Formats: sequence, structure tokens, C-alpha cells
Amino acid sequence: MGKKKTIVIDEKTPLLFLAGPMFIELFLNTMLNNVDTIMLSRYNDYAVGAIGNANTIMFMMNILFNVIATATSVVVAQYLGAKRHDKMNMIYTLAIAVNFVVGLILSGTFCAANPLIMKFLHVSPEMRPYSMAYIYIVGGGGFLLAVFNVMVQIMRCNGYTKIGMYVSFAINIINIVGNYLFLYGPLSGLGMGVEGVAISTVFARFVAVIVVIAFFYATRTGKISLKLLRPFPKRLLGKMIKIGLPTAGENLTYNLYQTTLLSFVNGMGNDAVSARAYCNTLISFAMIFSNACAMSTQIITGHLVGAGKQEAAYKRVFRTLRTSMPITIALASINAILCRYTLQLFTDNENIIALGTTIMIVDIFVEAGRCLNMTFVSSLKAAGAYVFPLLMGILCNWGLGLTTGYAVGVLAGVGVWGIYAGTATDECIRGLIVMYYWYKKKWYGKSVVDRKDALDLDDEADGPLKVSESVETAEESVSESAFTVEESPEESDEFDCAIPAKRDLVKHKSC
Repeated sequence: MGKKKTIVIDEKTPLLFLAGPMFIELFLNTMLNNVDTIMLSRYNDYAVGAIGNANTIMFMMNILFNVIATATSVVVAQYLGAKRHDKMNMIYTLAIAVNFVVGLILSGTFCAANPLIMKFLHVSPEMRPYSMAYIYIVGGGGFLLAVFNVMVQIMRCNGYTKIGMYVSFAINIINIVGNYLFLYGPLSGLGMGVEGVAISTVFARFVAVIVVIAFFYATRTGKISLKLLRPFPKRLLGKMIKIGLPTAGENLTYNLYQTTLLSFVNGMGNDAVSARAYCNTLISFAMIFSNACAMSTQIITGHLVGAGKQEAAYKRVFRTLRTSMPITIALASINAILCRYTLQLFTDNENIIALGTTIMIVDIFVEAGRCLNMTFVSSLKAAGAYVFPLLMGILCNWGLGLTTGYAVGVLAGVGVWGIYAGTATDECIRGLIVMYYWYKKKWYGKSVVDRKDALDLDDEADGPLKVSESVETAEESVSESAFTVEESPEESDEFDCAIPAKRDLVKHKSC
């Protein structure tokens, strides 16, 4: 295969050039995450609240899957950048095999612990059958998501940055059609409802895995064979776990914190649970832009830090904030103004709408703080400072968010919007702390590279970073030097995942 298009990613790279494709992919992913809620809203309010409970648990499972998936993006990027093509198929096989096994174990564990999960979350008797059915089916098929996450990271790091967007679009179509058939179409007579929605979700993920694996082989990116794991690469696996755990730990503690808050909401009645589920659907769309900007800045920051341009990275992150913060606040404000009407798309229950209206007003402050966190935390990770965000997450989530939410929402009897007030406190104060950490340049000189790993990256003279896009045949023969930067952003319609340049390995979510 010939060389693919490549681009220069530096301090001059337009933010929206990178954020555009990511925005579309995030939007499609958000649609997939919320299409079940949207389509169930006319079916049963209890079912919607139940899916909200179940998705909280499913998100926790996904965090555990991303331990290896996140590390895969880092290791694949570094080995490709170091032109260690002889190791690529082993890395691919190891990542997929480990996540597949982990997926099977976690799927079985979550299904077995389903009754205990319902008890911990204080799910109401009306919602419990729906939540349990959804977790049994979607959780049981969780190993599919584990494999998909790794495959997408591999394809992105080989330069196929749009594969996730295309697959997300296909998954949405399959899921919507399946939901319609079970809820309102020919299969509605089966009375499966939530079970049918869960089956549609699992089937869509199955198709996604098949498509991305087929794409992997069609593009001759590499091959997967268990023979490549003899002898078993224990050291490499240990390295991947070490890289992936901090980010997974941060996400896990946040999700546990949100799960605990959800247990408070479940004690406030079914209307509060449904209001939370509907509002979170609206909120998820409002935060897409700031998330896309943060992920794009993470790529740029990684390239700049890898090139030794810390000062340029420092300034670039603040430039991003000047773009993302006003737009984020504007979107959250529009959400709050229109929520009385948009909530009517989901329900005609006036109490739920009234609760939701108050929640959306408080969410303006939540989104402002979240924008700070996403922007600076993602950049800190790209610069190699991944421990500080984890520590701040633990301290602020539990020390500020949980205590404030419980005090205002439960003890003071304010209700569900008091829980969101606790989240706003956590997001805003934590956001200011990580911004100050970035401002004081305490991240200078940090790296996630172990220089003893024989991953020697070529020292380049000052100039554009080199981003490789390797193509490896099924027989493991490799075309030469597939990672040369030549085009400018204006000349290319694709962008590459962040690849470490020179000596530093850059770790980020987007790769």
C-alpha cells in the first residue's frame, strides 16, 4: 500500500480542524448512548429511569475495559513511531486477547452481582425488573465492547482516524431500527420492551466488532495470532497496565462517586430518577463541544510537549479555553432556557418537567466547571502529569461533591437539584485547582516514557514532528517509513492520532 496523507500538528494547527471530526464522532456516540432513553420515553417512564440506573453500571464496566485500550493507544503509537514494526502484531494480539478475557470475566461478574447492584443503588421495585434485564443482556455482551475499544484504538493509531465515526453511524442506524421493531413495530407483540432494546444494543455492538476487524484485515494493518504470545510478554503487559491504570482510576472514582449520588436520587422517588435521566440526556449533548475541544487540545499538547515546546503547549491550552468556555456556557444556558419544551419530548409529567427545569439551571455551573476540568486534565495527561488529576479527582469528588450534594440535597431536603449543586461545587473548584497547576507549570519535565525500554525514537532537528502511519502486511512485511509529516492542515482532510516525538511518549485518550 502507498503512503497515506499526513499533517503537521503544532502550535499553529487550527483547533476546529481537529475538533470537527471528533465532534461528529462524539455526537454519534452520544446518540447511541441516549437513543434507548429517547425511544423508551414514550414507552414507560419507569423503563427510562431503569435504563439510567443500568447505564451508570455499564459505564463503570467500560472504564475497566479502557485500562488496556488506553494503554494500547500509547504503546502502539510509540512502537510505530520507533519503527519497531516487528513487534506490532504481538502488541495487537496481546491487547485484544487480554481485553477479550477481561471482558468475559467482567461480563460474568456484573451479571452474577446484578441483584447486589440493584440493592446498593436502592432501585425502586417498579424499576428493578427493567434495570436487571438490561444489565443481564447488555452487561452479558460487554466483552464485545472490550474488543471494540481496543480495535478502534489500533486503527486510529495506524492513521484510520475516521473509522470510529463511520462505525458509530452504522451502530446508530442498527440500534434505532432494532428499538423500533421491539417497541413499536412487528416485534412489539412479544412484549419484550426493555429486553428488546438491550438486544438491539448488543447486536449493534456485535456488528461493529465484525466491521472493525474486517477493516483491520482489509487494510493489511497487521494480523492477530495467539502464536505471537509465546513466550508470553509479561513485561509488556505490565507496562500497559501501568500506563492505563491512572486514567482508569480517575474515571472509576468519578463513576463510583456518581453512582453514590444516584443512590441518593433513588431515595427521592421515581420522578426524581426519571428527571435525572432525561436531564442527563440533554446535558450529554451540551458537553460534546467542550469535550471535542479538550480531546483535540490533548493531541496538540502531546505533539508540542514531545517536541520540547512546553511554552507553546502552555499558551495553546489557554487559547483553547478562550474558545470552549464561552460556547459551553452558551449551550448550557440555551439548554436551561429551552428545557421546559425539550423535556416535553420525553414526558408529559409536570412534576418531572419542573424538577428537570431546576436541574438544568444548576447545570450551567456544572458545565462551566466541567469545561475547565476537561481542558486542563486532558492536557496534563498529554504532558505526562497523570497522577495529579487522579488525586484531585478522589479528593474533590468525595470531599466536596458528595458531601455538598448529600448536605444540600438530602439533609436540607432540597431534592435532586441539590445533588447537582454538589456536582457543580466539585467541578468548579477542581477545575480551578487543575488550571492553577497548569498555570504554575508544575507539569514541566514530566514524562510517561521509560527510557530503558529500547524504544529509542529518532532525534530530529528542530522542525515538524514526525507522525508515522505504518502499513504492515499480513505476512508482517512492512513498507518503509510510514510516518512522515508532509502536508499542512489546510491540505489534508484527515488528522493523525498523537504520536510521541523524539524521546517522550505522549499518553492521551484520542489516539
